[in-house]
Amino acid sequence: MESISRFSQRLLPTCLAENCLINPITSPFRLIPSLQFHPTLIPTSKPGPSDPNRIFSTRKTYRPSSSSSTLIASAGWILGLGDKKPALPEIVKAGDPVLHESAQEVEPGEIGSDRIQKIIDDMIKAMRTAPGVGLAAPQIGIPLRIIVLEDTKEYISYDRKDVIKAQERRPFDLLVILNPKLRKKGNRTAFFFEGCLSVDGFRAVVERHLQVEVTGLSRNGKPIKVDASGWKARILQHECDHLDGTLYVDKMVPRTFRTVQNIDLPLAVGCPKLGAR
Repeated sequence: MESISRFSQRLLPTCLAENCLINPITSPFRLIPSLQFHPTLIPTSKPGPSDPNRIFSTRKTYRPSSSSSTLIASAGWILGLGDKKPALPEIVKAGDPVLHESAQEVEPGEIGSDRIQKIIDDMIKAMRTAPGVGLAAPQIGIPLRIIVLEDTKEYISYDRKDVIKAQERRPFDLLVILNPKLRKKGNRTAFFFEGCLSVDGFRAVVERHLQVEVTGLSRNGKPIKVDASGWKARILQHECDHLDGTLYVDKMVPRTFRTVQNIDLPLAVGCPKLGAR
């Protein structure tokens, strides 16, 4: 998700200007400049003896960055200072097939590999650089079922107190979940604007359950279970949708789609009011 409070937290705070913070009552993410590079990876056969590292064939190959070999995207993610600046993979944009197809599960025996761990590290860096509150592996062109998410006091501080209360938004530490399985709990739902790093510049109202349970594996391969409510539950639902090839616009309330510049304009007659039900 886009930075939710600065959000694509990805699900953001008060709009200052484009590429700045956005009001999370209407949009939980922060805007980022539009990027043109779209790496897409196509799953092929499992790696064999002749090529133990090959798992994907790509139109533009993504390989986790390393000191010796790094994919430098056209728009570039630049971190730190000095002459050597590590690059991160570009955020894939809507329309790329990798965002509209189901992702593959990570083999348990592969979780501890350098390749999977590097993918996770790059996802975390890309999410925080955006900044966003969540990111799914398909958003960097990797069709694997991996999500990362976190919401911080700093992100939340950019929002108004009444908005934070309405969204039931609370900070939580970094979560890394592989092969997540989401179960919706209860019947209560809420309508709020959402945004996405893969559909930057736009927002739409989406109905989400207020409570969910997510089970899966940690980055160490250990079973993990997360019970979430409020905004955290929304982020989990948004990111898990990515793994099934679903974007928030596929679930948006009709006639609520808009640019971030129009986020504070009234909703059309007949649209549900923002908030919990």
